[in-house]
Amino acid sequence: MSKTKNNTKFSTKTIHVGNKIDETGAAVTPLHLTSTFRQPTFSSSEKFVYSRTGGPTIDALEENFAMLEDAKYSFAFASGMAAMSAIFLMFKPGDHVLISKNVYGGVFRLVTKVLNNNGVDFDFIDTTDLNVIKKTIRESTKLIHLETPSNPLLEITDILAVSKICKSNKILLSVDNTFMSPYGQKPLNLGADIVMHSTTKYIGGHSDVLSGALMVNDKKSAEKITLIQNTSGALPSPFDAWLLLRSIKTLSLRVEKHFSNTMKIAIWLKKQKKVTRVIYPGLKEHPQHSIAKKQQKNPNGNTVFGGIISFELEKSININKFAKKLNFITLAESLGGVKTLISCPYSMTHASVPKKEKETLGITKNLLRLSVGIENVDDLISELDLAINH
Repeated sequence: MSKTKNNTKFSTKTIHVGNKIDETGAAVTPLHLTSTFRQPTFSSSEKFVYSRTGGPTIDALEENFAMLEDAKYSFAFASGMAAMSAIFLMFKPGDHVLISKNVYGGVFRLVTKVLNNNGVDFDFIDTTDLNVIKKTIRESTKLIHLETPSNPLLEITDILAVSKICKSNKILLSVDNTFMSPYGQKPLNLGADIVMHSTTKYIGGHSDVLSGALMVNDKKSAEKITLIQNTSGALPSPFDAWLLLRSIKTLSLRVEKHFSNTMKIAIWLKKQKKVTRVIYPGLKEHPQHSIAKKQQKNPNGNTVFGGIISFELEKSININKFAKKLNFITLAESLGGVKTLISCPYSMTHASVPKKEKETLGITKNLLRLSVGIENVDDLISELDLAINH
């Protein structure tokens, strides 16, 4: 690890940890585009042998990843779903896993269409209700997986409270921290065992790289993930790792702007007559507002509420006509990039979730998810005003 003092601040470490200056004196981490590495002897066991197992650029990125979440071990993956799959592959037939019911559609699809016949038993439950968690735990329960804030309804689960339940029952706790980023929430410090990121989102930050990450402190879990990562060939390319190292340098600046823009837009949306519902943890009427205030903290200790808003337009508004009025705001899946994106979870990110399930969750046809970028907030509000009210 790069030499940094214990009291070095987060924004400084994002720039320097893992970004070593090599013998050439290059100020930026070199990009090693190679699939294999020369060995000194036939029987040598060098650190780098074959790029599916790792390489200098991946190594630098994983060192940086560990720093982001105050972890002892970190693992880079080719996508967030590859990282998510690695978590579930840690378990064997007969094991039981609990998952937040309002979870990303890709995770729902993975569990119900790919892993459903592999012998691990999955249950989707309301993890915001601690009593539901306690009642659903079995002797065979090995993992509780939280998505907080959840996608797209931004439900907040109390990580510390769930971690206490897990520890008393010898259950692992994993947390998808994609929506908050390491700048806004530190699940390992709240008792989680595994933190997962789709680093395509805020960590990558520019909508130009697909990747994922897992961070852990437990050696036994780290050994399992190492085997899965290597055997399944789930690493990102060296170039993607290099792009991520570039992006993380500006993580603090970007995410702070995302979050401040989002609060202003949420307050504005609340005042619009044609907006029937605004879901944002920063609004006092959000059912888990107090939990968000408690656990969502930036490196300075200030409460932050994230860069995503879900809002519902009244039924009289045709959402496709609404979208055609947008200019800066792009109709596209994904989130966490510098450019503001808008999507309809019903027909896009959660298209694979059955209609009845979506209706039960409250994912309606006119519910939109806004990933607020770092543009001028007045320009974004002006564009939303045009699309909604004119």
